[in-house]
Amino acid sequence: MNNDLSRTLIIFLLLCVALGIARPATFLTVSNVINVLSQISVNGIVVIGMTFILLTGGIDISVGSVAAFTSLITAMLLVSGNPFGSNIVVALAAGIGIGVLVGAVSGFFISKIELQPFIVTLAMMTIFRGMTMVVSQGNPVSQLGETFSFIGVKYLGPIPINVIIMISFYAIAYYVLEHTCFGRYVYAVGGNKEAARLSGINTTKIIMGIYMICAATASIAGMILASRVNSATPTAGNGSEMDAIAAAVIGGVSLTGGKGKIMGALIGAFIIGVLNNGLVLLNIDVYWTQVVKGVIILLAVVADVLSKRKTAK
Repeated sequence: MNNDLSRTLIIFLLLCVALGIARPATFLTVSNVINVLSQISVNGIVVIGMTFILLTGGIDISVGSVAAFTSLITAMLLVSGNPFGSNIVVALAAGIGIGVLVGAVSGFFISKIELQPFIVTLAMMTIFRGMTMVVSQGNPVSQLGETFSFIGVKYLGPIPINVIIMISFYAIAYYVLEHTCFGRYVYAVGGNKEAARLSGINTTKIIMGIYMICAATASIAGMILASRVNSATPTAGNGSEMDAIAAAVIGGVSLTGGKGKIMGALIGAFIIGVLNNGLVLLNIDVYWTQVVKGVIILLAVVADVLSKRKTAK
């Protein structure tokens, strides 16, 4: 276990111990633990895609808008039907497919036209948040059916299905990043894009691929959120990009690329989830949550920069 992962795990354990001491009657209950896991599953899946992006030195702030738009389209297909009837498989595939297409568009402008990732994804965030409002007319789409609730509120034994989905995706992401050429190329592009290109790596394909992955995970997270509340709302996903970036950075993923582990990002997602839950249990104003997350991101980035300076010496 590397130093960053160990440090992140220690922070998570200390946070759990502190909340367990402060609120033993509420934080340590089985129902609260399951609730926290279910809440984490949504952001946790977004974090997977964001980790791929950050490892290449990029960023994607459109994930919340993509999650809202694709879950809305899925919900509308479930409610109004489609050429194949109200088929959940078709509706889910359509939503994820739209997400992948959005990611491909972002990846094209970033890799081919060489625009800044922040500018491209800012534009995509604005476009698809607006499209969500246009399509929905600002109204949620509800009553999505018993079958759709399977991914958000059903259980396999004592474990929520959405948690199983999240863990499965992390297992896949771990294998891809640690045991495939694509994963090694992602790290290489983040470490030095030009050197990676000169060594024969198709950097355009890698960058397009990771933005498609990120948009797909955002879409899946949006669908799980819609399933949990039995409604696709046009404001869904607001702030999810901040939570995803915070989780990845806390987990040791460098904002400058080339450094970080997917399991560290998972622990970071758990820290953000437990932190959110803890602030509620402690009756702290919800607005302070954003302040705390911002401070955590700043401290994590400072620690990363200082670590790199120390290594350079």
